[in-house]
Amino acid sequence: MINTLIFDFGDVFINLDKEGAMNHALELFKLDTFSEEMIAFNSLYEQGLISTEEFIGFYLENFPDLDEEDVLYAWNFILKDFPKYRLDFIQELASEKKYKLILLSNTNTLHIDWIKNNVSFYEEFKNCFDVFYLSHEINLRKPNADIYQFVLSKNNLTPETCLFIDDTEENTKAASKLDIHTWNINPETEDVINLFTIKKELF
Repeated sequence: MINTLIFDFGDVFINLDKEGAMNHALELFKLDTFSEEMIAFNSLYEQGLISTEEFIGFYLENFPDLDEEDVLYAWNFILKDFPKYRLDFIQELASEKKYKLILLSNTNTLHIDWIKNNVSFYEEFKNCFDVFYLSHEINLRKPNADIYQFVLSKNNLTPETCLFIDDTEENTKAASKLDIHTWNINPETEDVINLFTIKKELF
């Protein structure tokens, strides 16, 4: 029986434009694909292993025609709207106190700062969760197995009693290997507020 719900943030609660952000960045940087070094640097930043200053500095050094504003705009381009009805959903869940609620997100300081400045109810949202894990604060990121093991051990959870909701298949597959129930949500056709209809066989 499920007693713990573990939610991703992006494309579960806040809408993202992954394709648009990718296209914008490639055009800005005049690239066909991101280099392995760029991908690695982004990953380090998501894990909080380098500072925002180092992160921005890396891009300014490698793309001297750009300024800090260009880099920030490109980095935050992915972040879109956070529909209020999803806040209503998680607030109702929290008020019922039927499930332990955990947020587990790959994110970074710049994105969270943007959200704090642009989502008026961010603190209300955060307060709905028993635990709120952001990758750059815990120095771990999905889909690495250690982040799921960290959540399980920190909260004394049994995998079979957990449901993890994430829009990235790589992340849900990794969680499944640890016997955590998963919902690889499709943000194009599914919405988290329909959780108990779509995954009714688990409840």
